[in-house]
Amino acid sequence: MIKFKYCEWSNFLSTGNSKNKIILDSHTSTLIVGKNGEGKSTLLDVLCFGLFNKPFRNVKRNQLINSINQKNCLVNIEFSIGSTTYKVVRGIKPNIFEIYQNNQLLTKDAAIKDYQQMLEQQILKLNYKTFTQVVILGSASFVPFMQLPPNTRREVIEEILDIKIFSTMNSLLKERVQKTKDELIRVEQKVAIARNNVDSQQEIIKTINDVKQESVAAVDKKIEQTKTEIENLTGLITKLSGEIVTLQSNISDSEDISTNIDQAKNLINKKNHKTKDIIDTLSFFESNDSCPSCAQNIPHEHKETMVQQLKDTQDKNNSALQSLETALQKLNNRIQEIQSIQTKITNKNLEMSGFNSSISTLNKVLQELLLEKEQHSEDSADLTAEKKKLRELAQTAMDLIDEKTTISEHRDLQEIASALLRDTGIKTTIIREYLPVMNKLINKYLTAMDFYVHFELDESFNEKIKSRYRDEFTYDSFSEGEKLRIDIAILFTWRQIAKMKNSVNTNLLILDEIFDSSLDTAGTDYFLSVMSSLGENNNVFVISHKSDQLVDKFQNTIKFEKRNDFSIINSN
Repeated sequence: MIKFKYCEWSNFLSTGNSKNKIILDSHTSTLIVGKNGEGKSTLLDVLCFGLFNKPFRNVKRNQLINSINQKNCLVNIEFSIGSTTYKVVRGIKPNIFEIYQNNQLLTKDAAIKDYQQMLEQQILKLNYKTFTQVVILGSASFVPFMQLPPNTRREVIEEILDIKIFSTMNSLLKERVQKTKDELIRVEQKVAIARNNVDSQQEIIKTINDVKQESVAAVDKKIEQTKTEIENLTGLITKLSGEIVTLQSNISDSEDISTNIDQAKNLINKKNHKTKDIIDTLSFFESNDSCPSCAQNIPHEHKETMVQQLKDTQDKNNSALQSLETALQKLNNRIQEIQSIQTKITNKNLEMSGFNSSISTLNKVLQELLLEKEQHSEDSADLTAEKKKLRELAQTAMDLIDEKTTISEHRDLQEIASALLRDTGIKTTIIREYLPVMNKLINKYLTAMDFYVHFELDESFNEKIKSRYRDEFTYDSFSEGEKLRIDIAILFTWRQIAKMKNSVNTNLLILDEIFDSSLDTAGTDYFLSVMSSLGENNNVFVISHKSDQLVDKFQNTIKFEKRNDFSIINSN
């Protein structure tokens, strides 16, 4: 319960430097009287300005400063909640706003707006609209509950039922829902990027594998080509070897031919020598008739015989020599054939040597290719690194998907919470529970003020009013006095509900000139009887011109009057 203790002000409206102070919790009923313009309604503006930084009447904030002194406008309000005492100090020229808790100044935030929110939301737990609906009734600038628009009516009821927290929660939840949506979009973008990264990495690995396989295939192809070349060269060598063997077999008589040539040449030389000797001897016998050595005559017959023998021998020798030369020519022809064959053999040996050299080179190439293939098979460092990177990217993607799932689940919970916190959710359920109590109390207070109608508010806080004859009316169907009774009944109902909920429960009730306008004498009596039933914990202040008619009905009277153009309090 908020228990207001006192309020004090100076240089506020018509009040000057001398402070006016009203003790708010000393009497259960207090009558405030004074002539028009003497400041009796200033209390309303003091409370609204001090607590909510706005006047009650329709004037600008700067118009609250006393027009004569024009500075040092100051308001002090003290109240307690439980065992904690608070004091609010607010001023204009200079601007002052301080909140004290048990005489200790509460730390101010950087923004005055935040400091004001702390006062309304954390300490008072009510705002200006609700304060003016529960604490004040009957001023010219006061808008009764039934004249408020539906959304404002609901705001007042939520404050009274202490369910405005759900609206605050819903407002905060909307911000969080938006943040969650933004976070979900951000994570979804990250998931898309992560998936693209995984796909790209898989393409890289596939490319590396493809390149590796292509490289191995290329090496295999080269190996097969090399082996084929070696086989082809080996076949050629085998063929050449066979040809060489065949050629060598064709010149197996080369040594014999060489020997025979030598022998034939020796024989020819001998035959030539013999032919020379025969020719010389024949020439001797033909040219000489006597022996030069012994000087004896050579017989003619002997000479003829000798010449004939020599010629015969020469013919035989020439015949033999011709045979030898023919044989030698054959042998020379054969040796030329042999040499030609040997040249072929040599060429084939050279060709075969070239093939062997090529085979040796190809074997080296083959070994290098086999080693390259083995290295391709074993060298997986790049692929291993890329696969490791793929695992890391995949893990990042999975983590982001998990994060997305968590955020999505959180968003689903927020949507459920949002549905519960909407006006059609928990609040409607609570209001539905309290509506019968509200309607019962309103009708109770109307009956106590001798106004016999059946008044009912629905969940949208639209009224349905029936007379005893069951005729249906609306609030605007009634006279001003009847409307005022409805307003009073609703005011007392809100105070009773607030007390039940211990939400906007306060000791203070201010009624501004309600006895001076629409209430007749009977209505005034009925209202005073209802007011007296409020209990000792209530401090009711009634502002009125009818001091002579009401003064004996109140425990205390405060009189405002003007002196030297400044309002002062004259308490009795």
